[in-house]
Amino acid sequence: MRRLDLHMREGEAYETALKAIRAADPIDYIVVPLERQDRRMVLVFLRDGTRQTLVDNLQTCLEEEKEWRISLVPSEATAPAIPEDKDLKNKRANQRKMALREEIYQDVVTDAKLDRDFLIFVVLSTIVAAIGLHSNSVAGVIGAMVIAPLLGPILGLSLGAALGDRQLLFGAVRTLGLGIALALGCAVLISFMIPVDFSSRELMSRAEVRLDGMALAIAAGAAAALSLTRGANSTLVGVMVAAALLPPGAAVGLFLGTGEFALASRAGLLLSLNVASLVLSALGVFRLRGIRPRTWLEKKGADRAVAINMALSVLLLLIAIALILVLDLGATVSIG
Repeated sequence: MRRLDLHMREGEAYETALKAIRAADPIDYIVVPLERQDRRMVLVFLRDGTRQTLVDNLQTCLEEEKEWRISLVPSEATAPAIPEDKDLKNKRANQRKMALREEIYQDVVTDAKLDRDFLIFVVLSTIVAAIGLHSNSVAGVIGAMVIAPLLGPILGLSLGAALGDRQLLFGAVRTLGLGIALALGCAVLISFMIPVDFSSRELMSRAEVRLDGMALAIAAGAAAALSLTRGANSTLVGVMVAAALLPPGAAVGLFLGTGEFALASRAGLLLSLNVASLVLSALGVFRLRGIRPRTWLEKKGADRAVAINMALSVLLLLIAIALILVLDLGATVSIG
């Protein structure tokens, strides 16, 4: 259950908004008079499944108005409990659990933001990953995945395409690109400080490009998007996403720093393949879950962005699959 707070001026649009609220069949709503006599606040208690429709309808009828705001407040429980008839309970059981588009958007924008904390976490996770790869430590590699902040920009890229939001899309591309570049640079520096152990299977396996790795990335991207749209905690899913990005990125830097350019190119291909798989699967889940812009014009732009994004991702995946099969890039590699 959520509580929707609408704050606006009285007038014709206010009456239209009240009609939209009544039509949504809320659990209850309360009109609160404010200190300014020309303004009202409406508190609406909504059942799951009706929230997105009401929010969209309110935004549509208030587009020409000024000085209004909608806030969404989570409500964990009420006392006494809200009675629910059997027919309504069965109807809700068949509905998909969905977070609001606005809630999803705000979460992704926050996590995809390029700031000092993001860069610090990239550096720290790369150090842990590089040492784990060098020392053949599975625990070290897993620890790096836990603290890697790469889930946000991946979801930002996919959601930006799904909504046709260029600002979010390009911002996520910048965050992800700078994050990966910083990880590569840190790994190169680490390769100058420690003698890289090429007998480490954790390291050398990142130069083996196989189709099962692509399947892992596809599953991770889909799980991340599904978790986000359900409003669930995506921390553990973020570890899966980081598993597809951080170890290959750190491996590229270690190989480059030691002059093993052939191995670096293989690890780089694995990294590119995983990025495309993550974005494509997350974008597909967003579309299947009905995450689209509110207006027709925005939907038209979003459809174009989705088509371009999917076409580029599929093209890259097809090229990578062809290279894997023709060049046998999944074969075990070793030095010496």
